[in-house]
Amino acid sequence: MRKPQKGAVAAGHTLTAEAGAEMLREGGSAVDAAIAALAMACVCEPVLASPGGGGFAMIRDGNTGKTQLLDFFTQTPLEKRGNAEDGFQTIEADFGPTKQIFHIGPATVAAPGFLDGLDALAKRGARLTHQEHFAPAIEVASAGFKLTGYQAYLSTVVAPILMATEASRALFAPFDQLQVAGETFVNPGLAEAFRVLGKTKWRDSEIAEALLEEQAANGHLSEADLSAYQVEEREPLTLNLGEARVLLNSLPAASGTLIQYAFQHLEDCAPVSLATALNLADEARISARGDLSALLKHPLRQNGTTHISAVDADGNACSVTVSNGTGSGEVVNGFGFMLNNILGEEDVNPGGSVGWPVNTRPASMMCPTVLETPDGRLIALGSGGSSRIRSAIFQAVARLSFGGATLPDAVQMPRLHVENGHLDVEAGLEQRQLEDLIDAFSDHRIWAEPNMFFGGVHAVQKTGSGEFEGIGDRRREGAAVIVN
Repeated sequence: MRKPQKGAVAAGHTLTAEAGAEMLREGGSAVDAAIAALAMACVCEPVLASPGGGGFAMIRDGNTGKTQLLDFFTQTPLEKRGNAEDGFQTIEADFGPTKQIFHIGPATVAAPGFLDGLDALAKRGARLTHQEHFAPAIEVASAGFKLTGYQAYLSTVVAPILMATEASRALFAPFDQLQVAGETFVNPGLAEAFRVLGKTKWRDSEIAEALLEEQAANGHLSEADLSAYQVEEREPLTLNLGEARVLLNSLPAASGTLIQYAFQHLEDCAPVSLATALNLADEARISARGDLSALLKHPLRQNGTTHISAVDADGNACSVTVSNGTGSGEVVNGFGFMLNNILGEEDVNPGGSVGWPVNTRPASMMCPTVLETPDGRLIALGSGGSSRIRSAIFQAVARLSFGGATLPDAVQMPRLHVENGHLDVEAGLEQRQLEDLIDAFSDHRIWAEPNMFFGGVHAVQKTGSGEFEGIGDRRREGAAVIVN
């Protein structure tokens, strides 16, 4: 008789997924797996995940069947400091076909929620301790790991940020140039941070002291900001799609609302129907008035995001998306992680160095998702990918709910995105489907192959018979581990 499986984890790096799987092997829950994977993501996906950022988690309790959303995204500071203009710098990131302006420096840092989020997650279904959660991350950060092609490429995209300060250069370019694929990346400072966090609440630790020292000269954060920060518990936005029940990120995040709007206009799963629904949702985002304007006007497009999905044999699920913006260039002294640059995002801060609203949780496009079906399937999924997060999740959920797609097909099928009337679509569709899209969208671009532009959906599922399946999106070198 075959031994029952314990669960599955999918994430943006093999080491990230394996760290979560190790917790399941040790008797941990999906929540334990997510915490360990989040710590490892900070080690091996440092451009996308950091203790200096924040995110969202969708958690399903297998005992009660209840699902709740944890918002541990960043919070804008309580007040603006007059000297912050000196800590606000403009750089240009090179994405190949296009370049994009970003703002970095100590004055772009919002109050991080990542570490508070780990503690809040632990209170909602963890069976193991933080020392156990962080052990895999400590081991890899200390010994080092070989950079993948994708992670090395991301470093080149944000090279001006990684090279902006002496501390950041020491971490990411120890020999005066960014490391390339195949070279070993080590981060003893981050290993030490997780050793400290395994024993001490972070706000009472030397990590918090070092962060505030980093902010003292030209940043906005003070001890009051760290003390005032709270993880928010929210009711998920719930959709009934056919016989499936889908739980999405709720307000003040804009993603769930935009996905809901798109589903209200979806006729079927044909590519042209998917594109039309996405276009209508995007038009609503642009032109919303009255009550909707507060919901859809300024969703923050995090450019550096990654996602983790975990599910276990007891029906617990944890879907988590995190972001560090693009990073501020400011590395917390001695602890090997970069602080976020959320105040440098033009959606939050269109007015320059001090144009942001105080003490506010910015809107976000991140959307960790849980899907339940009448045949007993429990699916956790989510995506990185800036504004493409909403379209990636919309298409995956639509294909799972209405299109009869398997989990791998829902993730791997050619993807599309519509924004400001422009259609981007991956090659691989049937010729007739492609012709229909071109007829509907004269402003379009056909991509030759799958690309990280279209997000990275990492998904796991538990079937009604207790079998597990997982897939990491190949667009972002994702990986999945099934634990027996």
